[in-house]
Amino acid sequence: MFEKLVDIIGNYVEAEPETIQPESRFMEDLGFTSFDFMSMLGELEDEFEVEIDQQEAANIRTVQEAVDYLEKLSVKAAE
Repeated sequence: MFEKLVDIIGNYVEAEPETIQPESRFMEDLGFTSFDFMSMLGELEDEFEVEIDQQEAANIRTVQEAVDYLEKLSVKAAE
């Protein structure tokens, strides 16, 4: 899931994949704008076939937090 997220991040910001770490922060480290972030969330919903809660998404700061959240949603979707 991390690798797929890194690929998707590359669609929105000019960051080399090898520089994206689990602790990388979307806004501060990767240069996301709020529009970039919301657009990426839409793509993640399509890619992983999940529905992202906007309020919960507002608490996601790092790449690892996004991976953890997506994994939790994927488990729920599989139930």
